[in-house]
Amino acid sequence: MTNAFDTKQITNQFETMFFGPARAYAELSVNYSEKLINAQQEAVKAYSDISLTQLRNLMKVKDAEGFREYMEGQQQVAKDMTERLKGDAEKVVALQQDFVKNSQKLTEENVKQTQKAAESKAKQATDTAGTTAKTA
Repeated sequence: MTNAFDTKQITNQFETMFFGPARAYAELSVNYSEKLINAQQEAVKAYSDISLTQLRNLMKVKDAEGFREYMEGQQQVAKDMTERLKGDAEKVVALQQDFVKNSQKLTEENVKQTQKAAESKAKQATDTAGTTAKTA
């Protein structure tokens, strides 16, 4: 009766059940973080540009008529900012939904692989037991 310790098989099992899925999830998380940070950077740049433009426009005001025009322009700026905020929020929600969907997909794939590995191990154990019983 051979009771050999098969390190290659154990390594493969750890790779299939733990390390592989952990790497896949880490990659998914890093990609999501990168996309989210890029979206935030774009939004901050846009909001900063709008704010600086408005400050420059305010500095150009020299009289009551100029102030009135500036204030009328603020209504359009507020409308544009609202649309931008809405679009940015939708972008973040879409990123989050994509991340959740891909996380679920990874989990389902990992469960399937784990089930296959368990079935294979059970079959191998049954075969080994049958062989041992025949030789005894």
